[in-house]
Amino acid sequence: MKGFWNSRSIIPITLSFLFLFTAEFAAPARHLCHPVQRDALLKFKNEFKVKKPCFDGILPKTESWAVNTDCCSWDGITCDTKSWEVIELDLSRSCLQGRLRFNSSLYKVKNLTNLDLSYNYFSGRISSSIGNFSHLTSLDLSKNYFSGSIPSSVRNLSHLTYLDLSGNDFIGELPSFGSMNQLNFLSVESNKFSGNFPHSLHNHGTLSELDLSHNQFSGTLPSNMSSLHNLEYFQAWDNSFNGTLPSSLFTIPSLTYVDLRDNQLKGTLEFGNISSPSQLTVLDLGNNYFTGPIPKSISKLVNLQDLDLSGLNTQGPVDFSIFSNLKLLQLLNLSHLNTTTTIDLNAILRSSQSIFLLDLSGNHVSTTNKSSGANHHLQMVSDLYLSGCGITEFPELLRTQHKLTNLDISNNKIKGHVPGWLWRLPTLKFVDLSYNMFIGFGLSSLSKPSMQYLVGSNNNFTGEIPSFICDMRSLITLDLSSNNLNGYIPHCMGNLKSTLSFLNLRQNRLTGDLPNNTFASLRSLDVGHNQLAGKLPRSLTRFSTLEVLNVKSNRINDTFPVWLSSLKHLQVLVLRSNEFHGQIHQASFSTLRIIDISDNHFNGTLPSNYFVNWSAMSSLKTNKDRSKEKYMGDIFGYYHDSMVLTNKGIEMELVRILKIYTALDFSGNKLEGKIPRSIGTLKELHVLNLSHNAFTHRIPSSMGNLTALESLDVSQNKLSRDIPQELGNLSYLAYMNFSHNRLTGLVPGGTQFRRQQCSSFEENSGLFGPAIDEVCRDIHTPPAKQQPETPKPEEENEEVLSWVAAAIGFGPGFVFGSTIGCILFSCKQEWFMKAFGRNKRRSSAMLKSRQAAKSRRGQ
Repeated sequence: MKGFWNSRSIIPITLSFLFLFTAEFAAPARHLCHPVQRDALLKFKNEFKVKKPCFDGILPKTESWAVNTDCCSWDGITCDTKSWEVIELDLSRSCLQGRLRFNSSLYKVKNLTNLDLSYNYFSGRISSSIGNFSHLTSLDLSKNYFSGSIPSSVRNLSHLTYLDLSGNDFIGELPSFGSMNQLNFLSVESNKFSGNFPHSLHNHGTLSELDLSHNQFSGTLPSNMSSLHNLEYFQAWDNSFNGTLPSSLFTIPSLTYVDLRDNQLKGTLEFGNISSPSQLTVLDLGNNYFTGPIPKSISKLVNLQDLDLSGLNTQGPVDFSIFSNLKLLQLLNLSHLNTTTTIDLNAILRSSQSIFLLDLSGNHVSTTNKSSGANHHLQMVSDLYLSGCGITEFPELLRTQHKLTNLDISNNKIKGHVPGWLWRLPTLKFVDLSYNMFIGFGLSSLSKPSMQYLVGSNNNFTGEIPSFICDMRSLITLDLSSNNLNGYIPHCMGNLKSTLSFLNLRQNRLTGDLPNNTFASLRSLDVGHNQLAGKLPRSLTRFSTLEVLNVKSNRINDTFPVWLSSLKHLQVLVLRSNEFHGQIHQASFSTLRIIDISDNHFNGTLPSNYFVNWSAMSSLKTNKDRSKEKYMGDIFGYYHDSMVLTNKGIEMELVRILKIYTALDFSGNKLEGKIPRSIGTLKELHVLNLSHNAFTHRIPSSMGNLTALESLDVSQNKLSRDIPQELGNLSYLAYMNFSHNRLTGLVPGGTQFRRQQCSSFEENSGLFGPAIDEVCRDIHTPPAKQQPETPKPEEENEEVLSWVAAAIGFGPGFVFGSTIGCILFSCKQEWFMKAFGRNKRRSSAMLKSRQAAKSRRGQ
């Protein structure tokens, strides 16, 4: 009976429990988030479009946002478990694109504590309404296209502990952070901020990470840096800070990371009363204007792992024994010290205990070859940079460096053969031998499958391209330009088809045809200035990643390669000085930015709509687009193609040309008829050269749309009528040449026309006007009472062509008139050092010290 009672009585208890259990766990199925917030978020979603393709095919978080669903269950949304208010919004890496409006519905979700919009395509100014998020503790707007100044209302965010504005286009001075007395992390890296160091930060004793890098800050660093007594990471590289380095910085006990490279700091280095023991692991002061000796107090920084003093003007000898106490030092950059001391590489490697990256470039370095037995006691390094060190013999001590991965021994005076043992070093991947006097590679009985980067340009290499290169199955970059190599391009190089991205064999004596090998990964092929013949191989259409093709100054006999328009990434095409012939058939080169087909035998006319579909020259990426790219690059992005182009009447070698430069050179052919009016659609064109042809009729007035044009040459044609007055409005047109035509009428009166040489207008007897009177004051007499010729109605009002409709909608392009000065030829070793030195320098030691910061950023 007792058992029966128990079994009967448990039934209602169980049912009651099940009811309560079901009610409790069924609750989330109801709409818990506030309808006002749900509607505001849905409106916010509709303010933007999703840019496709997204990151690695990841779906944007807003994909799950739908009407009649609980917004607390949406991706990127976190609600308070008691009030069910939306308190966190994380839309990072959602590919959202559009302008953040001042009245955006986002500002209606006022109780947010965390807002993350990073790694998207948001643009526009930040509204002062940002100050209404008074509960925010974390705000991340990094890696977008935001612009304008930061509104002063941001000071209302008094609870902020984390603020990341990096990777945008913000301008102006930073607002006061005085009320943010809980701020722990602040990054404004990679913007256009200006002004002095934000003095409102002085009293932020809570600040542990501060990054002001890659901006336009100036003035001096505050002398009382020690007030930031919890500071761990301080970065302000690539600014214009001047004055002396405040020694108070090094008294902060928590300081572990300092990077102030690429500024204008000066004076002697003083580290003051270094806290004992110092926690500093990274100290980067390179490329400033410091003078005087390396202070002996640096030996107290016993935890240093990364030290960069490059560019220090020591003005005398250097005592390298002061580094002997730095037992943990792994990365040491002492390049370009301007010291009278000859650095003994053997001594440094023998005394070192932990260094694996050593940069002594730009100093006088002794590599006196020692016995092989002694070399076994040398420290094993992985990265060694000895560019421009006056070395005359290949360092024998490297024979035993079995951990060597990166070697730069360029810009020296080394003669003879590259030793065969170099290729047998087991971990060697990157080698730069350029600008020496090598005559051969030496023999290697072993292949080098791990080699990825080999530059041997500007030497005296002779003979054929060595066949052992074909066994380097991991090779990504091969540059043997400017040598005396002859023979055929080896067909065995087809073995490299899956890896080779950059192949530069320019300025040698190579003969035969271009090989038909299909290089599936090739991005740049430069075989200019050789003796190659035959036709362009049609297999080039299978080089699907090709961006640069340069076959200048060979003996190639072929018709215009219209079939190259199938290459969806082709940006540079140079066919100059060959034996190409026939008509230039119409093609859609949608990605082409530079084309040079000059000095060939092309003939015929160009259709009026010829340039309609050349969209890359019509609308270049903006600065913001390129800023975005720098966060998505790879280490090989530092290999810069270079080529000789005619600009402003002068041949010059240009580097770093991709994505910032446009040029069109059809000169030195037999083209005739009208210059296509569709030339006016190429609104981002910098250089236009149509000279030495047989063009007739008027210069099209549509050229007035080329607002970025800097150089225009239409000389040596049969052009008639007047120079279009629209050209007088081209403010960046610094060079022009109209000579040797049949031009008449009034010369435009723009300022640029008044700055030309008189020779720019010679052999055009009918030109007149104040502009030509001024530049040809001594030899030109304007025709009496001559008036501008009235255009014929049929030429002034030409038929409406199909290209006009296609051209409608092209927005005004961004002017790049000032880029030429910063892209002129410079020493190619710069990109090697940046690519492999800087990347290696941010190795294990640095990664450990930055792990906490990266976890907060969610990278």
